[in-house]
Amino acid sequence: MAIELMCKYKIPASIVLAQGLLESGAGGSQLAKEANNHFGIKCHSDWIGECYFLSDEENGCFRKYEKVEDSFEDYSSFLYKERYSSLFMLDIRDYTGWARKLQSCGYATDKFYADKLIKLIVDYKLYQFDEIEKSTE
Repeated sequence: MAIELMCKYKIPASIVLAQGLLESGAGGSQLAKEANNHFGIKCHSDWIGECYFLSDEENGCFRKYEKVEDSFEDYSSFLYKERYSSLFMLDIRDYTGWARKLQSCGYATDKFYADKLIKLIVDYKLYQFDEIEKSTE
């Protein structure tokens, strides 16, 4: 699915996979298991779908999805907000640039967020999925 989203939205598959792994605890977080939210996307004022509340989070209203695939699709659309527009000026195979830019655009408050994404990409060789697009261009 990450490769399909890469081809459709021009977001590196490695970034999709690393963020999904990090944000959901490899699919084991409460939010992932009970709300199918693998990217920690909060409700925000424009959200019209179901909500899932985590009481231990500030502004603990998160988007709830019917199925996991909906989370991945919504995440991809979410990155098309003006706030993240500078991401799409980067090369699709520049996962390091994408990770750093996601952090600087404010996707997460963790000051080590980019480093964590890069480590996941390198450790699990997720960058190899970014190369698959070459055969579809």
